[in-house]
Amino acid sequence: MGADGQQIGVVPLERALAEADEAGLDLVEVASDAQPPVAKIMDFGKFRYDQAKKNRENRKKQHSVSVKEVRMRPSISDHDLETKTNRAIKFLQEGNRLKISVRFRGREMARQDLGSDLLDRVVATLADYATIDKSAAVEGRVMFLHLVPK
Repeated sequence: MGADGQQIGVVPLERALAEADEAGLDLVEVASDAQPPVAKIMDFGKFRYDQAKKNRENRKKQHSVSVKEVRMRPSISDHDLETKTNRAIKFLQEGNRLKISVRFRGREMARQDLGSDLLDRVVATLADYATIDKSAAVEGRVMFLHLVPK
């Protein structure tokens, strides 16, 4: 391809280099596997700059999904639970995954049913915003479940 964008056709390498030099541009090999190889006359520095600019724009638009965590205790008060669920709703609306964990201390381990009841209440509250990705599981002294936004 020539400097103005139209196809020149099959030309010897020396002529292509001369035309690129005459136009003050670079001869860039586009498809080396083709028979004969395809080259383009272009400003390679400008091309690289435009590619870098496009990559920067794409990175700005990219949103990485992260896992946010809300920690609770089985004996949490109603107001504190409301505050935690409001925070969870905000995380879900931002498009993040959510891990809700209930930590047991001391004799609370004997009453794990309180933790599962608490998680059921939280899931019922967040039903409009999320679905359960991984149901409640106990790992050591922590009971947790994972939610994904709807």
